[in-house]
Amino acid sequence: MDFLKSLNIKEMNDGVSTGLQWIEAGGETISSYSPVDGKLIASVKSGNNGNYESVVSKAQAAFPEWRLWPAPKRGEVVRQIGEALREYKESLGKLVSYEMGKSLQEGYGEVQEMIDICDFAVGLSRQLHGFTMHSERPSHRMYEQWHPLGIVGIISAFNFPVAVWSWNSMLAWICGDVCIWKPSEKTPLCAIACQHIITEVLEKNNVPEGVSGLIIGDREAGEWMATDTRIALVSATGSTRMGKAVGAAVGARLGRSLLELGGNNSIIISKDADADIAILGSVFGAVGTAGQRCTTTRRLIIHEAIYDSIKEKLVTAYKQLRIGDPLNEKNHVGPLIDADAVKMYLLAIDQCKAEGGQFVVEGGMLQGDGYESGCYVKPCIAEAEPHFKIVQHETFAPILYLLKYKTLDEAIDIQNGVPQGLSSSIMTLNLREAEKFLSHAGSDCGIANVNIGTSGAEIGGAFGGEKETGGGRESGSDAWKNYMRRQTNTINYSTNLPLAQGIKFHV
Repeated sequence: MDFLKSLNIKEMNDGVSTGLQWIEAGGETISSYSPVDGKLIASVKSGNNGNYESVVSKAQAAFPEWRLWPAPKRGEVVRQIGEALREYKESLGKLVSYEMGKSLQEGYGEVQEMIDICDFAVGLSRQLHGFTMHSERPSHRMYEQWHPLGIVGIISAFNFPVAVWSWNSMLAWICGDVCIWKPSEKTPLCAIACQHIITEVLEKNNVPEGVSGLIIGDREAGEWMATDTRIALVSATGSTRMGKAVGAAVGARLGRSLLELGGNNSIIISKDADADIAILGSVFGAVGTAGQRCTTTRRLIIHEAIYDSIKEKLVTAYKQLRIGDPLNEKNHVGPLIDADAVKMYLLAIDQCKAEGGQFVVEGGMLQGDGYESGCYVKPCIAEAEPHFKIVQHETFAPILYLLKYKTLDEAIDIQNGVPQGLSSSIMTLNLREAEKFLSHAGSDCGIANVNIGTSGAEIGGAFGGEKETGGGRESGSDAWKNYMRRQTNTINYSTNLPLAQGIKFHV
């Protein structure tokens, strides 16, 4: 395919890079098959422990020089990376769609997120600031400043194979850190393509080798990072199970971790909702990326007075969904990532039925022409109860559960009554309902929206969630502070040494 040729994917067989050079990889071969058509895209050799040591060594050597570059100069490098991503947006967006399976529009959108975070980081490179405080001691000045951490390890998931890396790396770079990326082994080519795109920019600007490392590998590569005391921060995106393992390993060495884990997101649809907005937001939230977003809408909590009418509108909308090749922009829904994901989808449907769920839109696999990969499934809708175990669980697939409520307090309790706490929404034109949902007594999620869906976060706001979602924050607002260490400074410019708290000490 032309977009593969433009990204030089076929020319690269090794999955280890120090940013400026590719290293001969000594690990197992990983073959990337597209869930779109089941065809082999390319095979990549993963890195072994020796390769990992080489990448970390280069990163350690680069950090002392890179951190001394003025932040705006580092920002200029990121600006040029943004320009390079603009140039390759179409090709990279198609690769994201083909290797991961999300719709072409979502593939383009993911690359646009990368461009947007570059723009955000460039401005931020001139705003890395601390506070000044008044000292209780005369002729003293207090202030705080922020310093780079060192090496940032980035473990990303298959569902956003390039954007989440950029959220972390662009901010870490303008903060003066160096990065090592361990992408999902399910989407290695997207990572290799990104490394190709940025290498020319790094070389042109004489960026030290080791500022941007890459190691393709399986779970073991992530474990190397998690247990490595040289990695100052491990930013990991993925399942709650994975996050608990990473958090425990990093915590055991008193390192820092930034965790973006599972979501079990809901939309409350009030009797005062705009029905058209509610349906559109719910359907896109539930079936976008074939239900494989951490912000996917998995539960609809609907007021009993409008429950039947909303259900009817949803059934009608689902009949209009087109499922197929995601590179065909007429299709709404692409495939799941692989056969294991299909298996989990089918098991979830069986469990829902076993617990008493009633499907108003039936699920199942799609077979025949256009579905040869075996990864295409039907987005489905089930009437369920909040206490069902399957409703409490995050299934990475397009299964939507309908739940009924009487009062807003009940709806909020249902919304909050799951282990995860990432994204949430309420559809209402009632100001009191909206404000209560956003108050201390409302949603317990890291993201709470009014009259928009649960997915589609902008990079300007901090992204992340609470409870089993991990508590991390990436992207906008002051998330940059995760990639730096805080230092409080006190300067005495007097001719004596007064002590704090009025303590007297004489010698």
